[in-house]
Amino acid sequence: MRVFVTGGTGLIGSAVVAELLGNGHTVLALTRSDTSAVAADAAGAEPLRGGLADLDILRVGAAQTDGVIHLAFGNDFSSPDALAKSVAEESAALATLGDELIGSDRPLVTVSGTPRVPGRASTEADPLPTDGPVGGRGRAVTAVLDLASRGVRSTAVRMPRTVHNQGTGGFAGMLTGIARQTGVSGYPGDGAQRWPAVHALDAAVLFRLALEQAPAGTSWHAVADEGDTVRDIAAVIGRRLSLPVESVPSETYGPLGPIFATDQPSSSTHTRQTLDWEPKHPRLLEDLENIQP
Repeated sequence: MRVFVTGGTGLIGSAVVAELLGNGHTVLALTRSDTSAVAADAAGAEPLRGGLADLDILRVGAAQTDGVIHLAFGNDFSSPDALAKSVAEESAALATLGDELIGSDRPLVTVSGTPRVPGRASTEADPLPTDGPVGGRGRAVTAVLDLASRGVRSTAVRMPRTVHNQGTGGFAGMLTGIARQTGVSGYPGDGAQRWPAVHALDAAVLFRLALEQAPAGTSWHAVADEGDTVRDIAAVIGRRLSLPVESVPSETYGPLGPIFATDQPSSSTHTRQTLDWEPKHPRLLEDLENIQP
């Protein structure tokens, strides 16, 4: 299968591209810079220059391929307005990709986050939130899944709060970066809130399985760790960086503060049983031991 991948040179995307190429697929990768184009070419993918805002380029990519995996996101969390801009850009991109695939029965695999359900671990059957700082992403992904009734084999792979590889990535990676800047390995509240996690290489396998097998209109959870406490995550970061570990105000994390402070474990039982997906790489707390002072 020839697959159009957005975000193919990021932490998750580079793993997905390698997984696809290693299993007999070819890849057309959206690249927004010369550096990304070189990286995509070196990985064995064909670069297609453009960004998420280049809707005509997205149409070209989708039209030339047998399926799409969407991973790109602005990832600017510096302010509510910056986050809203990234969400709006992604929403328009997903709508464009979906429109191009209507009636084709080709797969469109998009990415989202695992939802929060008070009092228990969320499952694949739980709906995505459509309000709050990233509610727009939930609305956009829901619209993609609704394309199942219009001849698109649309599916969503829900990612946990931390997707990691060699001690970097995800919300835990953001905690590490803030710890380096502030001199404190912090956590909001009492730190008992739980974050799910997955290794990027395990997540990549699930994206391939969803592309190849998943029925239209379905959601899947790329969760290896159901929930590590943020206090435990901060403790490893603090030890690796030789920094004190303590509670800090949720405002430390900007517009993501409310999310960082929330207990949000997640299950992947249905995903494992249905798609025969089994994580094999190091869990988060073990992988964080790769953090270098």
